[in-house]
Amino acid sequence: MRPSVTQAWIAAARPQTLMVSVAPVLLGAALASEVTVLELSVLAAAMLGAIGIQIGTNLYNDYADFDKGADRADRLGPPRVCANGWLEPRQVLLAVGLCFAVAVAAGLYLTWVAGWPVVIIGVASLICGIAYTGGPWPLAYVGIADLFVFVFFGLVAVGGTYFVLAGSLSAPAVFGGAALGCLATAVLAVNNLRDRDGDARARKRTLAVRYGEAFARGQYAFLIAFAALLVVGAALFVPGAGLGWLAPLVLAPWLIILARDGYRLNGRELNGLLKRTAVAELMFAFLLSAGVVLT
Repeated sequence: MRPSVTQAWIAAARPQTLMVSVAPVLLGAALASEVTVLELSVLAAAMLGAIGIQIGTNLYNDYADFDKGADRADRLGPPRVCANGWLEPRQVLLAVGLCFAVAVAAGLYLTWVAGWPVVIIGVASLICGIAYTGGPWPLAYVGIADLFVFVFFGLVAVGGTYFVLAGSLSAPAVFGGAALGCLATAVLAVNNLRDRDGDARARKRTLAVRYGEAFARGQYAFLIAFAALLVVGAALFVPGAGLGWLAPLVLAPWLIILARDGYRLNGRELNGLLKRTAVAELMFAFLLSAGVVLT
């Protein structure tokens, strides 16, 4: 059944993925609160910029995959609005521009507050948002999207939020960014595992296509486990971290279940695992943030 226009736009925005952009801003703010009084306007601008880039990237991904013929009728993932004719590609491109304009406006304010490094972060994020599936060498099509997700949805997102709020960087921000980067990349790993057959037909050379199903399942489990190891390592060895960093280990039984399901689920069953992984990242960030602030 054809959705309403509102439902189509919600589907295009992929709200289930927004946790990946909210989580690092939350953690960056919690870490910054240890060294400064938070400016709520700066925090709001950082959150708005992150969400604007995320939605804009999602919309452009929908458009670009349709344009390259990567989204077919037998797609296992959630339906795409361009491929299904629910929205006109031109409309989706206009929405991409609007989302990125909102992110730029937020970035200009953050630049005024925190200085020129924000320009570098913002420009690089926007370029990667387009280059993920667009341009002559789309990141998702040449198999290096995982690295960029780890960097931009982990290290840059947490470290950038910390920087605009605290005016500096710190070792805990780097470790926290790496942990969330692992979980954000795990979300992508599930997506690529599910879509590996269709991606291969579309010549989309993700790591799951390049190295096969067993690698993709192992990659997912490794990323989940390494995120947990990073917070343990920070708690034990990073000055300024402390035992509060162990709070996300409350999720250990759930993380083990996720890793197990990464080895046994197939096809459309992986849609549920993708959503649960995104929720796990948000909960991981929330617990780590609480551990940082309360201890």
